[in-house]
Amino acid sequence: MPKLDDPLLIFTDVDGTLMDSHTGEWQAAAGWLSHLREHDIPVILCSSKTAAEMVALQKMFNLQGLPFIAENGAVVQLDEAWHEDENYPRLMNGAPHDEVARVLNTLRETHGWKFTSFSDLDESVLAEVTGLPPAQAALAKLQEASETLIWRDSDAQMAAFDDALSGLGLRFVQGARFWHVLDERGGKDQAVNWLTQRYKHYSGVNFTTIGLGDGPNDAPLLDSVDYAVVVRGLNREGVTLRHDTPERVYHTELEGAAGWREGLNQLFGASSLAQT
Repeated sequence: MPKLDDPLLIFTDVDGTLMDSHTGEWQAAAGWLSHLREHDIPVILCSSKTAAEMVALQKMFNLQGLPFIAENGAVVQLDEAWHEDENYPRLMNGAPHDEVARVLNTLRETHGWKFTSFSDLDESVLAEVTGLPPAQAALAKLQEASETLIWRDSDAQMAAFDDALSGLGLRFVQGARFWHVLDERGGKDQAVNWLTQRYKHYSGVNFTTIGLGDGPNDAPLLDSVDYAVVVRGLNREGVTLRHDTPERVYHTELEGAAGWREGLNQLFGASSLAQT
């Protein structure tokens, strides 16, 4: 099992994992976030949210300056110390948002598939749909390399839609509440692996990686790390991993931030936190 004195990187999903999807509650994780910060262990947010949303979340969690992975891996923010990196400050994986949106509009017009994209909605309607305050809904519309969909068609039509996207070099990703379309060159797994290599490049150290997530779109993240925590979620399909062994993967009993805390207690021991 990992130790807090090891060179560690922690990659975590946000909605349903580090915070409650509906209430936004995250204080159950506050103790561990503070403890990890004291040990200089980076906590790297990894979400379907936009970069603008992630910057605001980093400020709330006191994680400013660290890398983050936005839009399911289509956008990667670099560490603020990596000024000389050729990709600084932000790496974009694949096609930009406007190109993805054009492809989706063409497919909808051609095949009649029923879906609504975030781009179709103004901020007030999007706030109603997502339950976000209007200001946060505005940030959710600032997608740079993906598009978010509200699927309104059958499962059979979804399968045909997925096939069409694959043929065009795009991937269709299920989130906690919505669906996301991005370039196949993006993905949480590619982003995690790329950032881990960047950390090794700048430090000369091999890092042990830990991932936490609760939904199907977190599986690539959780399959890419050394240790994984599957936080109990609301998705009926759960999370299917390639190597789901007790030595590598822990499934929590609790949901959201409480489950996040439970997972770290399991990895490091609850006494590690109690001693602070």
